[in-house]
Parts: sequence; structure tokens; C-alpha cells
Amino acid sequence: MIRDLMIGGASVEDTLTLWASSLRDAKQRIRPLFTQERVAASAAQFLDGLLGNEPRKTGWMRAEAAGDPGPWRQQSILGRGQWDADALRDIVREYALETLGDEDAVLVIDETGFLKQGKASCGVARQYTGSAGKITNCQIGVFVSYVSRHGHAFIDRALYLPKEWTDEPARLKAAHVPSDVGFATKPKIARQMITRAIAAKVPFSFVAADSVYGTGEIETLLRKAGKGYVLGVASNHVFHSWGKQQAVAGTASAIAQSLPKKAWRRLSSGGGTKGPRWHDWAYLELADLDASEYNDELAGEWTRGLLIRRNIADGSLAFFSTWCPKGTSMQNLVSVEGHRWAIEDSFETAKNELGLDHNETRSWHGWHRHVSLVMLAFAMTAVIRHRANTWPSLKKTRLRPRPKHRS
Repeated sequence: MIRDLMIGGASVEDTLTLWASSLRDAKQRIRPLFTQERVAASAAQFLDGLLGNEPRKTGWMRAEAAGDPGPWRQQSILGRGQWDADALRDIVREYALETLGDEDAVLVIDETGFLKQGKASCGVARQYTGSAGKITNCQIGVFVSYVSRHGHAFIDRALYLPKEWTDEPARLKAAHVPSDVGFATKPKIARQMITRAIAAKVPFSFVAADSVYGTGEIETLLRKAGKGYVLGVASNHVFHSWGKQQAVAGTASAIAQSLPKKAWRRLSSGGGTKGPRWHDWAYLELADLDASEYNDELAGEWTRGLLIRRNIADGSLAFFSTWCPKGTSMQNLVSVEGHRWAIEDSFETAKNELGLDHNETRSWHGWHRHVSLVMLAFAMTAVIRHRANTWPSLKKTRLRPRPKHRS
């Protein structure tokens, strides 16, 4: 993990110094969550275990790394302990934004699967997950990643409960699901997360998501908030234009098939593991609307549009409903859509290196606590990576340790 962060202008020694100071800082930030020192110490050791070199982040592995005779203290942090996982989520968000915050950032919403055996783990059911590429026994977590020019980190998460869970009160009680938690679709969960981000004054300009989160109430929420979006839609989603020189009407797929060759441009949506991610793109402006129609406090014209992506190799198409300030370029919208790659990369890193899917608890609280601690570990690595990249300037300012919280 530390080797992966030795980039930019930082030497091995500088990176190790950043790592040590950042780890102290992260532990200081979460200390107020715990009323007892021994519980706080166990949480700190849990974080150490997530960031360690062990390939599996199980309770036994973390306990061995901490020098404990068994996994009981590690497991109590997730289950029996009394502390607020949502408060930790908020700490992670604030911590990440201190370094990664940028007004042009993009919130990316996506989900990932947690493969499970049996029926007892909270939210587990036979359902589709892209992690396995099929319907299988798993939990589904919905996440928000904050993606800016400074880096990316998770800032929110929620466990999806299928109706077969929310329709069985006894099952909810056994998994310690709070009484005020009921069935919520994934788009509704996404709306709740966006609303939290806006209430917390998270700086961002766009939201990007795939067709699971689609259109409708999320679009209205973002228009009222003065935020742009690039949201995936199905091929049979119907679009209409008005007030434009060339009329557009029909399903997304039919519109794409009718476009002339000159309508397509080859553009990169950003860098990936194998270099720039090139596709052919087409963009149609459908209507210009005044922002005040959605919020009296907003002004200026915004454009509703349809963005289409075509795979160079096989010609397969993907469609996106867009909303942006008038005059926004197609390249800018393509780049926003390309930010979705960051959350896919984040899931892979968090699972392979930080134990995101190694949660051994079965309860609602256990899932959210484990995932929130992993989010903190991931945010810490993002902060270190950014600081390592800008190390020469940091040496001049001599970063000082963050003051300890007073209890």
C-alpha cells in the first residue's frame, strides 16, 4: 500500500512521514466517537488492520496483526460496541473534502455487491450484482464517490434492503435494523445521499450515474439545487426537443440510429489503466430552460440534452440524459461521464487492498460500521496520494499535526 503511494515529488522517507502523520490524524478524528479509551484503541487497531499487508482483513487476521489472542475485540467494534456509524461517515466526508474539495467536482453514484452465504446477513438475497455479473446470493451497497482534480474518495454509503427483508419485521429485528428504516429503491437511496451532500454544502457541479439511477426525481432534485448531471438511461427512454432548429423525438436508440456520420466525434472520457478511454460520441441539445423555473434563487439558462456513447470496437450504445449550463461543451459532458471510472477503480482497490467485502458481521450496524471504517482508510490513502504529488510545496509550508480533540 505504501509503495503504491510513492509517487510525485515525495521520496520513500517523505511518504513514510506522510503515512505516519496521516494515520495519527485519522485516529484523532474518530476518537470522539467512543466513550471509552479501550474501545477507541480497538477502533484504531481495526484501522491499522485494514491498512496492513494481510491479503484478507478478517477478524482473526486483524487480531493477529494487533497482537490479540482472538478476534473478539475486533468483532465488538462492529457489533456490540455503542457508537454511531453515520457520525463516522460525516467525519470521513469532512476529512476527504479538506484535501479533495473543488467546486468543479463530480458526485458519482454506483453500487457494488458483497457475496454472501446463507440468509442471516442483513440485506442478503438472490439479486443481480455487477461484481459477479449475474444473479447470486449477496448484499448490495449503494455508494457516493467524490471525484475532483485532486483525487477521489467515498463520502456516503447505504445498505440496500430488498422487499423480502422489509416485508418481514422479525427478520429486520434479528438483524438490528433501526425501526425507522423501510424499503427504499436504489434511486431513492441516491436521492437521500445527494440531499445529504447538498445539506452539508459539499462543493460539486455535476452528478454522474448509470441507468439504475436514471431519470425522474433525481433530475428534479438536481435542477432545483442548480447542479448538472449526466445520468444513464435505457435505450427505450423517450426524448423530445422544443425551441431548437432541428426537432428531435423518439426513443434514445431510434434517435441514435438516425444520426448522420458527421454527428459523431471521437473523444476520450479520461485516463484509465490502459491509457485514454476513447469512444465515439454524439450530443443533442433538446431545450434551453431558465434555472428560475426550478428555483427562484437561481438564474441563467441551462440546457437539457441527450448524450450518446458508441463503443469503437463493437458499436454498442449507451445513453445519458444531461442537464448543464447553456454553452457547456460536449467534451465537458463526456469528461463528467468519464468520472464514473473513478468509483469502479475505488471499489476494486477497496475490496482488494482494504477489505471492503471482508465484513463478517450480520447486522445492519455491523455492515455500516465496517464499510465506514474502510471509507476512512480509503480517504486517508487519497489524501496521502494528493499530498505526495504536491510534496515540494508542502515541505515549504511544513504541515503540522492536527490538534488533538478535547474530550
